[in-house]
Amino acid sequence: MVTSTHEASHRLFQEHPEALAPVFEALGLPPPSKQDFDELSPDATEIRPMERRVDTVLRFAPGMGENFLLAIESQTKRDPDKARSWAYYVAYLCAKHDLPVVLVAVCRDRATAEWAMGPFECAVASWPTQTTRPIVLGPQTVPKVTDEATVARRPALAVLSAIVHSDSRRAPDILEVVARGLLSFEPDITKYWFEMVEVGLESTPTRENWRKLMQDVVTHFPGHRTLFEEKYLEGKAEGEAKGEAKGILRVLEVRGVPLSDEVRQRITTCTDLDRLNDWLDRSGTVERAEDLFAPGTDPTELPKDVP
Repeated sequence: MVTSTHEASHRLFQEHPEALAPVFEALGLPPPSKQDFDELSPDATEIRPMERRVDTVLRFAPGMGENFLLAIESQTKRDPDKARSWAYYVAYLCAKHDLPVVLVAVCRDRATAEWAMGPFECAVASWPTQTTRPIVLGPQTVPKVTDEATVARRPALAVLSAIVHSDSRRAPDILEVVARGLLSFEPDITKYWFEMVEVGLESTPTRENWRKLMQDVVTHFPGHRTLFEEKYLEGKAEGEAKGEAKGILRVLEVRGVPLSDEVRQRITTCTDLDRLNDWLDRSGTVERAEDLFAPGTDPTELPKDVP
């Protein structure tokens, strides 16, 4: 069954394969660069009624060095059938692309990670015809990110760390460090990574902690008008303004007050919450929609000097 953890793994490794650095470390290879990868079809189905699909398949093709495939599977629990499926994926991909295959299993909890390490053998007596031994990205192998500088330098690995260690007793500390480190990016990039972590943590108690942390981090320096705070407040104000405008139009429509296109546009494009609140208060009593904008009724206008 495809879960949110699967979806987060798809996006993370497909868009940021540099998160596979622990795999390359295990292989004794230098950290990879994003441009050394290209994505292949995950379909491993032959002409038969059973569909087989790997979570993610990447081809590592550096300018110099050995080319190989990475078949990446997200595993949330022990599954005896997966041992057979994984052996099939490796054999099929190797035969189809004529390249060696590294199987990578991503696991959130320690017990599943220990099981996924295998080895899984197809054997008779003491003779193994085929052995499948995944490299596991789990609590035992993915480093705990504990400083913001690492998050800023290697955000993909930091996000993987937050997801993989979500059941750890140090999860709150890791999440806080990751959240603060991600604020070093432009708001749109920060939002992207925040959502990636949230999706990866779905169905875990840690997800609610992350959502609360996102809110706390956004307002950690209230009133300092940081770039992230400004973006957050702008979005919040825009949403409130749209809600107020919708309420004004609804009241006028229910009362049967005619609405011209000009009036409707003026209401829906207004972003001043004080003015919208005043219009909403008076929308239940005005005879004409245009009376909402009558001179002297705008609460944001400065009082005229009294002679």
